[in-house]
This record gives sequence, structure tokens and C-alpha cells, in this order.
Amino acid sequence: MRTSPALRAAALAATVTVLLPLSGCANGGDKDAADRSTSPPRAANAATGSPSGLAAQKLTWKKCPAPSQAQGGGKAPSPLPGGAAWECASMKAPLDYAKPDGDTIELALIRAGAINEKKRIGSLIFNFGGPGGSGVATLPAFGTQYDKLRARYDLVSFDPRGVGNSDGVECETDKQLDARYQEDGTPDDAAEEKAFVKDTKEYAAACEKRSGEQLPYVGTTNAARDMDLMRQVLGDDRLHYFGISYGTELGGVYAHLFPKNVGRAVLDAVVDPTEDAEQSSLGQAKGFQLALDNFAKDCADRGDACKLPGSDRKEIEQGIVDLLDRLEKKPVKGIGSRRLTQTQATTGIAAALYSKETWPLLEQGVDEADGGNGSLLLALADSLNGRSEDGRYDNSAAAYTAISCADSRERFTLEQTKAKLPAFREASPVFGDYLGWGLMGCTDWPAKGTWKTPDVSAPGSAPVLVIGNTGDPATPYAGARAMAEELGEGVGVEMTYKGQGHGAYNSGDACVQKAVGGYLLDGRVPAAGTVCG
Repeated sequence: MRTSPALRAAALAATVTVLLPLSGCANGGDKDAADRSTSPPRAANAATGSPSGLAAQKLTWKKCPAPSQAQGGGKAPSPLPGGAAWECASMKAPLDYAKPDGDTIELALIRAGAINEKKRIGSLIFNFGGPGGSGVATLPAFGTQYDKLRARYDLVSFDPRGVGNSDGVECETDKQLDARYQEDGTPDDAAEEKAFVKDTKEYAAACEKRSGEQLPYVGTTNAARDMDLMRQVLGDDRLHYFGISYGTELGGVYAHLFPKNVGRAVLDAVVDPTEDAEQSSLGQAKGFQLALDNFAKDCADRGDACKLPGSDRKEIEQGIVDLLDRLEKKPVKGIGSRRLTQTQATTGIAAALYSKETWPLLEQGVDEADGGNGSLLLALADSLNGRSEDGRYDNSAAAYTAISCADSRERFTLEQTKAKLPAFREASPVFGDYLGWGLMGCTDWPAKGTWKTPDVSAPGSAPVLVIGNTGDPATPYAGARAMAEELGEGVGVEMTYKGQGHGAYNSGDACVQKAVGGYLLDGRVPAAGTVCG
């Protein structure tokens, strides 16, 4: 997805419960895994169209270590059902595709081999969103949800350039980030505006100081080129792909650049490629407000069982607005020495709206914060900001900003941003200011952006299944139709899921999973306009 830095939950995994722990340790099973893939399985295709011959490189797959701190930390991935082990490797790619014989970067990959080797189609490459989420950490964390697809595919994911272990972008220190997230993200007067602008400049300067050389090269276009190189290195004639949230934008850009190389592709929780940065943020303000409306109505419908004061949706939402107003004036106890501020509370509320499964945490967190205990809402905010319990941050925030600003060429001034705030406030009394001020995320960025909106037209491509969720807060439902139309007639196949939360496949809906499985595993394209839920 494309969202403000505070709303990057799908960078980790769309529709998956926020705060869900990563898979446990231990490796085992599949004892032949390391032996069967030190080279591409169909190397005859590998040398064609390669930058500087890099498509002919051989990957050395090894037992996966525990994720690095840049990837989010945690334990080494557990085997999949049946004992299949996760394997990791690194792939060389050009830093600058305009100079294919120049400097290279190392991209981190992970995979689990197909169950039925005789009926194996190839590799199914995943991108879970962000931008900035580590695919190497995310795929094994939620791999069991895709295990049916492993019947005929190697499940593969990667850290895109600038993310995690793929030459991850570095900006501020953990201590600086703690201070940054405690600051007011919705200034109300000249002094707060000055502090906000200063903070934005200092963050951009820190990124330039620590990662300046790579910032021009971390955009989505280069990530799409990396995927085509990956396709060749893995030995596949076509790219089979599952993109979620921002991963749908990456998939659309890939289809535009390499339409003849598209195999079976699914885009879930779809970014609207026709919206610029302002339109996208405004759409998200409306999307998160819709999700909050649905949460509040559900709470009100439960009557006395709902912990929040109010007899209907509007009264419950007003209570949340009042809480945020009080936190603006006086933050409450959070975790350790950190307080729950208005900005952190808004972040935590947004975090819990990504999945209906976390609505109980939202209810509990708001109730406790109203009583002076902000620890749960702050923990939810930490989950979006990439902060571990030990106080260390992954690089998802830095990568998000770097990739977003390498893509978008829009740079908003303070005056322009303030002029747009009324429309954001009208869209959402809770999230409007929060997302409106986020427009300045790239204002002082040291590298130029590429586009106002990405081109995803893909004439000649194989069908791409595009799934929209009517209750999606982060990538509003209308984006699916826009993506299908932009991909082009005969390419984009739109499908609807009537549900809540971010994304459709991981909701567990049998209709959605049957349609996706039917296409990816058996090549059956669902009828355009199919509705599930």
C-alpha cells in the first residue's frame, strides 16, 4: 500500500493480526532441499535478457538464520507442515540498471520447495506490501496460510532493495526514532509547525548521511526489474506472482514493463494506480474512517458487552475523538518512560483496524487509555512503527520513506499542506489531520521522484486476478476496479470480497481461496465480477 509512515501495517502482512508473533525456531525435514537447488532448475532460459549476465548466476540455498534486526528480529523460521524447511539465499542485482556492468547489490531471498515436484509449475513470488516490509521475515511467519499453493509452487519471497537484508536503508538511531514518534504529528500552532518542519528535515538529512548513495535506486521500477532478474535466476519462463497491498502496485509496474513475462498473477488489497499522493492519502482517510465506523457500529450493537461509552456508532466515535483531544493536551502513561500521545494513540487505533480480529484489542486499548493506561494502544503503535519490545527498530520506516520518495515526484510545502487539511478533516475527524500532515513526508527528500502516478498498462499480458475488499481501510475498494481497468481489457480481472480488514485471501473466506487456488494451481480464471463474502 501507499500510506503515511504511521500506517504501514501491511508492509508486514496484509490481513494478518497485528502483533501476531513470528514462527518459532527449529529447522528440519526436507533433507535434500539444500542439495537440489544450488543452480537454477531450468538454466537453459537463464542467460537471455540478463543484465551483465547476472541471470546466469547460481544461488546457494542454505538453512535460514533468525531474521536480522533490520528485518524485524525474532527466531529462525519453523518448518512448514510435513517438515519442509525454509531456505535462504542472496542474489546479485545491478545497483543501477542503466549501468548493468557497474556496482551490484545483494538481495535476500527465502523459499520453501513445492510439495509435488512432478507437477511443479515453478516459483510463486510474494510481495506483502509496505513498501518496506521484509518478505524474508513475513513469508515464513504466515506461510501456513499459503501452504495449499505449495502443492505446485516453490513459495518464494524477498527483501526488496533498500529493505531488511537487501542493503537496507538506514536513517535515524533507535533513540532518535523513540523521540521522533513521541513528537506531535498534527501541529496546531506556529511553534508546533516549526518543530514538525524541523523534524522532517532532520529525518531526511539523516537518511542522506547514512544511505545517500542508494536512495536514487530503491524505487518500484528497479524492484520490478529485480523480480524479472529473479524469475530468470530461478529458471522460470514466466513470473508467477502474489502481490498484496503495495505489492499490487509493484505487480502492476512489473506487468507494464514485462507484459510477455507475466504468468499467473494475483493482486490482493489493491492500490489505486490512478491516484497521486494527495488522492491516495485522502482515500485512506475515508477508508480508515469507514473501518472505524464499522468497528463502532459493531461495538454499539453488542450493547452492554461493549466497553466503550455510547449507545450508537456516533456516540462511540465521539468518545474516541474526545480521548484524542485530551491526549493532545495531556499524554497518559504508556510503556516505560514513553507516554501515549495523541499521535501514537491515532497510530495504535489505525493498527487495530487492519483486521477485524484485532477489533477487541482496539476496544480494550481505547477503554484502558480513557482510564489513564495507554500501554496497549502504544504497543499497537509500536507494531506499525517497527519497534521491538527491546526498543530496537527494524528498517521498515526508513525503507518506506525511501521507496515512496524515489517513486513519487510530488513535494508539498507547508503552505500547500495546510491548505489541503480541511478536505482531510472532512473525510475523517479521527485520521484526517494525521494523514493530511503526512503529505510532507517527501518534502525535503534528497533524491528526485519518478512519477505522479505509475503506469500499469500491460497489453499482451496474461490475465491478472485483481481482488478488492469492500471494507478495506488501507487500500479502499475502488482501487481494484481502477487497477483492473488500467491493466487493460483482457488483462485485469476484477473480483470482489465483501468483508472487513485489509485484503481478502487471508480472511479465510473459502470462496476467495477457491478462486485464487483455481487460477494459480489450475489456470482457471474466475469470471470477471465474481463476488465472495
